[in-house]
Amino acid sequence: MTTGAAMTTRDLPTDLYLDGRWVPASDTGRFDVTDPSTGEIITSVADGTVDDARTAVDAADRAAAGWAQTPPRQRAEVLRRTFELMTDRAEQLARLITAENGKALADARGEVAYAAEFFRWYSEEAVRASGTVQTAPSGANRILVVPQPVGICVLVTPWNFPAAMATRKIGPALAAGCTMVLKPASDTPLTALAIAAILDEAGVPPGTVNVLPARRSGAVVSAMLHDPRVRKLSFTGSTEVGRVLLKEAADHVVNTSMELGGNAPFLVFADTDLDAAVDAAMVAKMRNGGEACTAANRFYVESPIAAEFAARLGSRMAALHVGPGLDERSQLGPLINEPAVDKVATLVDDAVAAGAQLVTGGARIDRPGSYFQPTVLADVPPDAAILGTEIFGPVAPVVAFDAEDEAIRLANATEYGLVSYVHTGDLARGLRVGEALESGMVGINRGVVSDPAAPFGGVKESGIGREGGHDGMLDYLEPKYLAVDW
Repeated sequence: MTTGAAMTTRDLPTDLYLDGRWVPASDTGRFDVTDPSTGEIITSVADGTVDDARTAVDAADRAAAGWAQTPPRQRAEVLRRTFELMTDRAEQLARLITAENGKALADARGEVAYAAEFFRWYSEEAVRASGTVQTAPSGANRILVVPQPVGICVLVTPWNFPAAMATRKIGPALAAGCTMVLKPASDTPLTALAIAAILDEAGVPPGTVNVLPARRSGAVVSAMLHDPRVRKLSFTGSTEVGRVLLKEAADHVVNTSMELGGNAPFLVFADTDLDAAVDAAMVAKMRNGGEACTAANRFYVESPIAAEFAARLGSRMAALHVGPGLDERSQLGPLINEPAVDKVATLVDDAVAAGAQLVTGGARIDRPGSYFQPTVLADVPPDAAILGTEIFGPVAPVVAFDAEDEAIRLANATEYGLVSYVHTGDLARGLRVGEALESGMVGINRGVVSDPAAPFGGVKESGIGREGGHDGMLDYLEPKYLAVDW
């Protein structure tokens, strides 16, 4: 066990959190959690089973009526207390995230602040689930529409933002009056368990939130989706897994929210402030070490400045301090595991073989842990494989373009549509191009779009529904229409 990991996991619960209690898995199985910085084991956690999944749904079912009937202000106060507890323990949570995920401590601290904010935002939204009343056009009756909780939710979260992806789902679900089962990624279950302990302390009633770590993700989630009491699935992860879950959800017509893969284009026009564009590119590419669905994946730069942009970006990337996330000097930590490094290395090697020019990086780092050099590729062929897939690593491929319509065409030439970025000195152009880009979100002259107060989500094969903002709570409510005569 590493020293940093030992400090962050001391006294941390590692069992399942079911019905307000910490319990071992039904078959007493456990699985190891490792530190990507070293490959060493941090600790082990209970490995949930299909039977445990049924127990979790039973607990959520018992708690459902009581939580739905809890006054909105009371639900709001619980969420507010959760925000305050997370904020008080921000450093402990950040170090825990870094221990199991590997990201640089600065990134982890940013994630905790972002994650906690969902509880504060939805503490405010909980009292704003308003309905409507109107007279029917015929005059025969009134049309009364009231919002009601969608029901028991299954929440499935990824490893790259183990706190924020959980709170972005738990917050609106609790605000709406839903009970739930959270299935965190098996690479990073410790953060979810720590959040469960905070929710418990904040006063969330037993059974309202259940946390079920499991290696057998497919079987466990499938069992819950085939329980007719489960009425909602919210999933963040790859498009490939999302397709499978959508098919399973169809068996009982379960309401679904899907935040899936991305292939974000970053467009830079020649009229831009180049220094500002490179600053934004570093944020858009290197937030979370590139392991984010919102990470800039493809850089399309107008030809007159393409070489200079690649050179400046290369200099910035080469200067990053790479090392274990818990080292305060580190600006880039390891990737999540060795298969992730293999994928990134293959994409870079294939791009270079196809004619791309290596500006900086391009190789693994020879040290314990799952490290890859910060990398910039110039003159990348438009048909290179690296442009057609989610890199999920610290690699920036740069492609030159000559005209605005060409840039839009290249940016839209993907099945994904989560986020796009545009950098230009002409606001009219930025808005025009932003509207033409086929994505659910667009960052104009900035490298980050995520905000708890804004609707987060994609189009095409990047997802269904929205998380965050007022829209995020609506995904956990069903409008009920009452025809009333008075």
